[in-house]
Amino acid sequence: MISSKVMERRYLLDRIHEQFRASKVVALLGPRQSGKTTLAREFCKNPGLAFDSGLNFFDLENPAHWERLQNPVLALDFLRGLVVIDEIQLLPDLFPVLRVLADREGCPAKFLILGSASRDLIRQGSETLAGRIGFVEVPPFGLRETADTARLWERGGFPLSFLAEGGAESWMWRSNYVKTFLERDIPALGIQIPAQTLRRFWTMLAHYHGQLFKASEIGKSLGFADTTARRYLDLLTGTFMVRTLPPWLENIAKRQIKTPKIFFRDSGILHFLMGAPDRAALEVHPRMGASWEGFALEQIIRLSGASEEEVYFWGVHNQGELDLLLMRGGRRHGFEIKFSDAPRVGSSQKLALECLGLDRLDIVCPGNQSYPLAEKIHVTGLDAVAGLFGN
Repeated sequence: MISSKVMERRYLLDRIHEQFRASKVVALLGPRQSGKTTLAREFCKNPGLAFDSGLNFFDLENPAHWERLQNPVLALDFLRGLVVIDEIQLLPDLFPVLRVLADREGCPAKFLILGSASRDLIRQGSETLAGRIGFVEVPPFGLRETADTARLWERGGFPLSFLAEGGAESWMWRSNYVKTFLERDIPALGIQIPAQTLRRFWTMLAHYHGQLFKASEIGKSLGFADTTARRYLDLLTGTFMVRTLPPWLENIAKRQIKTPKIFFRDSGILHFLMGAPDRAALEVHPRMGASWEGFALEQIIRLSGASEEEVYFWGVHNQGELDLLLMRGGRRHGFEIKFSDAPRVGSSQKLALECLGLDRLDIVCPGNQSYPLAEKIHVTGLDAVAGLFGN
């Protein structure tokens, strides 16, 4: 059974309102079953909507709705108020029509569209609707929605996995999710890759979680070219399964790392592909530390509100690395992530401060402690990270 507990996502509702103040079309993007439809329905209940009366909801996985939108101008032109279109990636030909409808005099309707693919995979939307569309990413649950860090790390943040009555139910949901993603969602995007091939690649990535992406090494192990490995990585990145973290290159006379790192964006999916069904199995798994560090990195990025263009890692070959570098508002905020209860200042932190001119460096570890460790260097428990960003 699934818990009936409702998770508060007011910050996402506020972002939708903000985007509608500037745009006629707002896109909610995120992985399938991350809560986009629930969020859209909650938004539609808000009595303070600044739209004319009227609400129209289309779900492109509903055959009747699909048929109606085969003639989109006829179906949408007369509608007033808010028009919601779910699973927009299944009908990308709608984007040019939305551009025409958004440009009508008086703007009788605004459009809330939901998609299970990134802007890159539905590039036509961002190109056709340039200047008319705002984007809100809807990730699975994170530390904004729950204080149960242990459960969030173990099960991941997909609502039906996190809220499952027991661990076995959560594991079964993730098993079904992976199967459906490979066998239905990827083909629905018009991408023809054998499900078993992509699953092997995805499982291989679990062993590279938190490490540099070595396309030739992975491709050789699986029997295909490095270009194919990069294409598969782009696909998993574009469907919000994997985060590709680029390196920051500073103008210094040192041999810096230029290869991106890869992280699973949801720890529950990572644990499924690692074969760690519960906390006991996770605690003896050789990749446990890497799992927690990737989980913490994803939570920090979400809590900061940073865009993909504002997050990096940094490293110098054979000298040291900085796990996360936020470049926001002219400030440089560094993070070193340690699965330890007694972190210390090391050579990597000193090197990062010296070479990058950081305004602040936080060593993030489990717990909720927070204290200074050295000049500009602080220890901050993951449960206290939200306070760094005023959350």
